[in-house]
Amino acid sequence: MTYFLIFCLIYLFFAVRFQKLIQRTLYFISMLIINIKDNESIDRALKRYKKKFERTGTMRQLRARTAFEKPSVRRRFEVLRAVYKEKTYGHLED
Repeated sequence: MTYFLIFCLIYLFFAVRFQKLIQRTLYFISMLIINIKDNESIDRALKRYKKKFERTGTMRQLRARTAFEKPSVRRRFEVLRAVYKEKTYGHLED
């Protein structure tokens, strides 16, 4: 009985402490499900899987998390991107 109480206390401690980590891990564990229709080729199903995988943004997030990027650097990059877009596409709005 005491072991059970100790286990519950330890579980609650870690569940509260690492809740965000657990949520992030569960986000990456979620599976993509592709239902293959009758008489559908494997190539077509694979193409649908790749498109669905790309839409989830998993690879983008993994690449972004490989190294820490300071918020100021991220903002600077966004400003440079906006300036480039304005130079490239700004004349089309005239």
